[in-house]
Amino acid sequence: MLGIVAAVLFFLAFLVNVAELATNELFSSTNLMLLGLGSLALHVAGIGGGRSFRRNR
Repeated sequence: MLGIVAAVLFFLAFLVNVAELATNELFSSTNLMLLGLGSLALHVAGIGGGRSFRRNR
């Protein structure tokens, strides 16, 4: 799930950068890329990868 979030954030950062949109500091392309990298790192670490059913035997 976090991998998809990272892809969407990277795509939004790309659009902001290509279109040269005048955004405030919160939605700048650099901040969106950093958020994407953070969610990608969490995805690679195994957090947010889906449901995990653990049964105690």
